[in-house]
Amino acid sequence: MNTSLMEKLHLQQVTKPLNSHVGDLVKVHYRIKEGAKERIQIYEGTIIAIRNHGAGKSIVVRRVSYDVGVERVFPIYSPTVEKIEKMRSSKVRRSKLYYQRALSGKKSRLTEIKKTLKKDSVFDKAESKRAAAAQNKPAEVAAEAAPEQAP
Repeated sequence: MNTSLMEKLHLQQVTKPLNSHVGDLVKVHYRIKEGAKERIQIYEGTIIAIRNHGAGKSIVVRRVSYDVGVERVFPIYSPTVEKIEKMRSSKVRRSKLYYQRALSGKKSRLTEIKKTLKKDSVFDKAESKRAAAAQNKPAEVAAEAAPEQAP
């Protein structure tokens, strides 16, 4: 397939920005379907990894539940993920916090900081493409409508 076509399809999937980084404590609201019912469940934990693959971008969220570490992978742009709510930021010097798996108790604490976030580059690119497409569409519609009105 053509790479520009693939990129266009990926950018259509990008609908919400990720304004969190590795080390942030987040609440992930995601949809669960049980039979005919659908509900939203909240998973709270620390982001230990972000995998950047365009529209396939995903985060790994870790929490300790009843003295057992639980990790879950959430695809960011999936329709099952309702929203990602950031609770607090932490100071980290790694892009992947896999070393947290071996730590427990006070050793696994991360230092809380207040920081300004960079915007999600994939989301910004998708928004700029949408804005450009929106500007081009009215011109095309007006060009098509003008010949119909002339006769």
